[in-house]
Amino acid sequence: MGRHANIPAMPEFKDPRDCTACPRLAEHLANIRRRDPEWHALPVPAFGSLDARLLVVGLGPGEKGANRTGRPFTGDVAGELLYPALHRFGYASAGEPLGKDMWANPAMSLTDCRITNAVRCLPPANKPTTAEIRQCNSHLKAELAAMPNLKVIIVLGAIAHQALLWTYGLKVKDYPFGHNVTHTLPDGRRLVASYHCSGYNWRTGRLTRESFEGVFADIKAFLG
Repeated sequence: MGRHANIPAMPEFKDPRDCTACPRLAEHLANIRRRDPEWHALPVPAFGSLDARLLVVGLGPGEKGANRTGRPFTGDVAGELLYPALHRFGYASAGEPLGKDMWANPAMSLTDCRITNAVRCLPPANKPTTAEIRQCNSHLKAELAAMPNLKVIIVLGAIAHQALLWTYGLKVKDYPFGHNVTHTLPDGRRLVASYHCSGYNWRTGRLTRESFEGVFADIKAFLG
């Protein structure tokens, strides 16, 4: 036997690109593909390596954002806050996630960072049901298990926060949500909550570029 024979292998993870486990979501995406055949309109895969130390977890794809482009946080206002922040602190090769044709920039790459969503499919009216979030939670749990170097998880918004806690069997009352609130998870990973970088939060002033980038500044200092 080799000297590494007793070291367990990390579980294989495959993004649920063809999942149709939620009938309402599958039907909604099928209707969009008929309406706009050039759109992605399928479960949106994560962006970035499973070897990353930083994982960003959003809620789900926006209709004209990731649902169209096929990449998380591209094509909508949320990406206009997220990618510049990642670029400023060295996690993204560019601050502009879209190419000149307004589709996902093929030249963009992430360094030591991965971006995923609690729900991989666009829900009607951008509102997934609790059952749909729980159904998709198995994918998020498997993704976390397949990231051997993961140290910090940023959750964007209260629903992503709840979904992340579900993967650990934890309760919000013990790990409350708040902007730039940090918790240590049972496996030693750091959980950092942030208000979602949505257009609504940005327009209303609940979240500013400075307060959002402050989350990443603290994480960069922690990770080094």
